[in-house]
Amino acid sequence: MLVAGTDTTATSIEWVMSEVLRNPPVLKKLQDELERVIGMKHMVRESDLPSLVYLQAVAKETLRLHPPGPLALPHLSMEDCTVSGYEIPRGTRVLINLCAIGRNSKSWEDADSFKPERFMEAGYVESKESFASIPFGEGRRRCPAEQLATVVLEFVVAQLVHCFNWRLPDGGQELDMTEGFNGITIPREHELLAIPTPRLPIPVL
Repeated sequence: MLVAGTDTTATSIEWVMSEVLRNPPVLKKLQDELERVIGMKHMVRESDLPSLVYLQAVAKETLRLHPPGPLALPHLSMEDCTVSGYEIPRGTRVLINLCAIGRNSKSWEDADSFKPERFMEAGYVESKESFASIPFGEGRRRCPAEQLATVVLEFVVAQLVHCFNWRLPDGGQELDMTEGFNGITIPREHELLAIPTPRLPIPVL
């Protein structure tokens, strides 16, 4: 479980930072929330994560657009069944396109845009219930490390954004978001390069 989650979590962290860097207002809102909830005299603790609502929304929106594994692990149908009018014979190997589900324009308004606020809207129905976004899969065969991966993702991003200000080299605002492929996950085609400057005066745990 730990080994399988290493590459996927690292990939997700890089995608979060990429989306945040190309959307400065999101970075500002993240830092404002951290300053309001945590303050500027202490680093983020794991126990603080449930209070960081906007951070959670940023993580969910990133996973919607960039699921750790774009195709869920193969499933095998145990019996003949019909799904949305499609006949699935027993013994069929089924691959679920999680990336396409998360970017489905029928489920999401402006589906290709990065808008964490959509996960904070008053009328929002948890996407897992409607299967509109299931980056860790769903059902009995869903990723067993979902909770661990979510905590690590939110915790690392919170530390990076709280402790540092970030900018792209040469003051650039354009960021290449081309996706690569390594057989399991879809990382960035080119590694993210960003320059940090300290934000906290004297970090205290």
